Amino acid sequence: MGKYFGTDGVRGVANVELDAMLAFKIGAAAAYILTQERGPGGKAKLLIGKDTRISSDMLESALMAGICSVGADVEALGIIPTPAIAYLTIKHKADAGIVISASHNSYEYNGIKIFAGSGYKLSDELENRIEALIDDFDQVPKASHAALGRVLKSAIDPVVEYTDHLAETIDGDLSGLRVAVDCANGASSSTIIRLMRLMECKADFRFYEPDGININDGCGSTHLENLQERMRSGNFDLGVAFDGDADRCLIVDETGEVLDGDRIMAVCAARMKEQGKLRGNTFVATVLSNMGLHAYARKKGMHVECANVGDRYVLEMMLQKGYVLGGEQSGHVIFLEYASTGDGQLTAVQFMSILKRSGKKCSEIAAEVVPWPQVMRNVKVPNSEKKTIAERPEVASAIHEAEQDLGEGRILVRASGTEALVRVMVEGLDAQKVASAAKKVEQAIQSIL
Repeated sequence: MGKYFGTDGVRGVANVELDAMLAFKIGAAAAYILTQERGPGGKAKLLIGKDTRISSDMLESALMAGICSVGADVEALGIIPTPAIAYLTIKHKADAGIVISASHNSYEYNGIKIFAGSGYKLSDELENRIEALIDDFDQVPKASHAALGRVLKSAIDPVVEYTDHLAETIDGDLSGLRVAVDCANGASSSTIIRLMRLMECKADFRFYEPDGININDGCGSTHLENLQERMRSGNFDLGVAFDGDADRCLIVDETGEVLDGDRIMAVCAARMKEQGKLRGNTFVATVLSNMGLHAYARKKGMHVECANVGDRYVLEMMLQKGYVLGGEQSGHVIFLEYASTGDGQLTAVQFMSILKRSGKKCSEIAAEVVPWPQVMRNVKVPNSEKKTIAERPEVASAIHEAEQDLGEGRILVRASGTEALVRVMVEGLDAQKVASAAKKVEQAIQSIL
């Protein structure tokens, strides 16, 4: 991670850590470097999309001003999911796509992430060059006169183009399925209703009326209680929940049980293997993925490779080794045949297609994927200390003792890439021992802060 760019772009409290001036500089620096990449006489064009946060308009205006100030052009596509920007950047041959979003975080946060023309997130090398120019901003040449950039009138209908693309990723429709949908008052509010109509689903939508401050507020993939209650009513075959920018999806079965990204991916991987589409009979998960996922994969003749936590690291391993499916427990799932990044609505469509074809209940098709008991605790730790906290003698000793008590299982302590947190993950066959080990490590961390 760099000074500004974390594992998922630049993120912070809007107008405090991420203000309009920083957004202006990011827009200018990125556009200048992309113009340089085009070569002499080139003029970069960037697309911008945003989620529903109150601060997104402010940051959008600042980014566009920065882009135009160095002579590049920009098209603003409005409120649209993150993966839609990645898709449209490729389709319309833009030099980059910028998304203004803080994903699953609450409304006061916002972020800026940039996709290259390939639809993949910017390389570390390009991010480092942008950071260097932000810190030495006088080195960024300013355009003037006729060389100034323009905010172009867009000919793109992002909602239609993106939802048409998603609908084309499956054969047939999803008629007959009854779906409860939680839009998190986020970006999926702009696309999911049309998508479900294209799929001919019977869908009931909640949390699709954003007001700038209600994004992820007691709803979405990080707050599933409401969706679980709706599922227990018996009126739906499954429930789907997105996060604020709709790059992740979690599913709730008809009994109210949550299917996390591991279980969703396992079901999709098994189906792709049957179709001969799972390259190398392998998919990519992360070091946090449940050991139950590995057991299921072995049973089905599949292999799981584990990347570091973060969808960019999952994608890097997929591209490096030629795999076509990967994802995280959080619901980021990458179907490389159709998308260059995690896509919540694509994940929902793929899973729902499998469900319809199976003729089974949602709980039945995921029943074979039996998760080991797992506890995840988030411990607040200052950003300056979070990367080294596990190496402190008190914490290292507590981890060692907890591992001895745990028996078969594992303990993983890692710094969050986007928040001032350390995440403590404990997994094992004995739920009581798992909970005890997690508490012991959490208390050790808190005792030295």
